[in-house]
Amino acid sequence: MEIKPEFKPKSIRSFVIRAGRMTEGQRSAFDEHWATYGLSLFDGLLDPVKAFGNDQPLVLEVGFGMGDSLLAMAQAEPHLNFIGIEVHPPGVGRLINNAAKENVTNLRVYMADAKDVLTDCIAESSIARFQLYFPDPWHKKKHHKRRIVQPEFVALVASKLGKGGLLHMATDWQNYAEQMLEVLSAEPSLRNTANDFAPRPEFRPKTKFEARGERLGHGVWDLLFEKI
Repeated sequence: MEIKPEFKPKSIRSFVIRAGRMTEGQRSAFDEHWATYGLSLFDGLLDPVKAFGNDQPLVLEVGFGMGDSLLAMAQAEPHLNFIGIEVHPPGVGRLINNAAKENVTNLRVYMADAKDVLTDCIAESSIARFQLYFPDPWHKKKHHKRRIVQPEFVALVASKLGKGGLLHMATDWQNYAEQMLEVLSAEPSLRNTANDFAPRPEFRPKTKFEARGERLGHGVWDLLFEKI
């Protein structure tokens, strides 16, 4: 199969497609396991019961990278169904390859632009938890417009959360954390569960890069908001 992410026309994207070779295992995972784990943007509105075979609460994560933490969460919380969105084929291949090895059944994947998936595939008020961990900070001021956390994106995510649903973000860039806090606090349908930043919740695994950063004195900021 041709391994390409699915896109619809957009003006500004919050990501770039990074060049990178896939291992043989990652490539073969698409042939062997995409039919089980893969979801298509062009299939339209997702039917969770059809996709998972049950109606367990949905957790949606945008930008899962190489997928290790998302897989760990799916394994730790089998009473939830997890949907991951990622545009980089090596990470998608690694995740579905490892999920198949571990016989994980409560995980599905879109390889597409998150805004397209949210707009076209996710029903309103259908998500129990939304996750965005360590998105590209676009640290140069002239590139801040490319950051995914903007008022329009947060409003879109909020519309997909059910009442009481959680929106969880984390970043290791203080400037981005402050922008996230400002944007999330301005969304009227969300309530901050902390005074400002929240402790890392137990359901978010600590990555090896995060642990290394902490040893070097780098900060990590978690934000946890609730749909009201």
